[in-house]
Amino acid sequence: MDPKTRQEFLERIPEYRLIDDTFMTVVFQDKACTQLLIRYILQRDDLEVLKVSTQNEMKNLWGRSVKLDILATDRAGAFYNIEVQRTDKGASRKRARYNSSLLDSNITIPGDEYDALAETYVIFITENDYFSRGLPLYHIERVVQETGELFSDDEHILYVNGQYRGHDPIGSLMHDFFCKDPNDMNNPVLAENVRYYKTDKEGVEYMCRISEEIKQKAKAEDVKAAMKNFHVSFERACDGLEIPKEDRPVIEKMVRAM
Repeated sequence: MDPKTRQEFLERIPEYRLIDDTFMTVVFQDKACTQLLIRYILQRDDLEVLKVSTQNEMKNLWGRSVKLDILATDRAGAFYNIEVQRTDKGASRKRARYNSSLLDSNITIPGDEYDALAETYVIFITENDYFSRGLPLYHIERVVQETGELFSDDEHILYVNGQYRGHDPIGSLMHDFFCKDPNDMNNPVLAENVRYYKTDKEGVEYMCRISEEIKQKAKAEDVKAAMKNFHVSFERACDGLEIPKEDRPVIEKMVRAM
């Protein structure tokens, strides 16, 4: 890492908050932090997280793959996808639906009975109050419209209102998500991990390294997206000019080299 880039990261790290995607995915690699987060959101003291991974890519061979901020499992076998979203667009309802469907498709094994499908939670922590109702949480569940009864298919979608500051666990949690200084945080478990990555020499070095990796991955993804867009545009142009498909790879290669 060149000195200039390193200095940029060192200046940026003190400004990080848990609502910031890069910092959040580092801090919540810690199982205790993720367990606290899920317990507060679901209001369950008995829940025990067994495994956590961050920036986990879920593949879709026939469609769009997604990169999950946090993927966790608990002792009961439930799966949790937790996403931090700074913009309302990033927390769209159909994105929640898509993430939920990918969870199902990636955790099943051929031959499994449908009733063995694991319970899943897709949780969006949004910087804004997505539904603009002033509530701390919004639970989305399927219901039988004619009776009002829950469909109870063990698929759950929740939105956490990042603007909420009530005197309860969610208000305390959201306060901490917007703190830059760990000394201002309410929850010791979160504060300890935030402090490590902001003030400890090893923690700061790790944050610099992760920030560089994320920057390089973003550049690579931008290049990949640009190449894909170019290919699509090129194919459309070839269709308009009625260029035979067998001739297109050679022409495209020549155009790219120009």
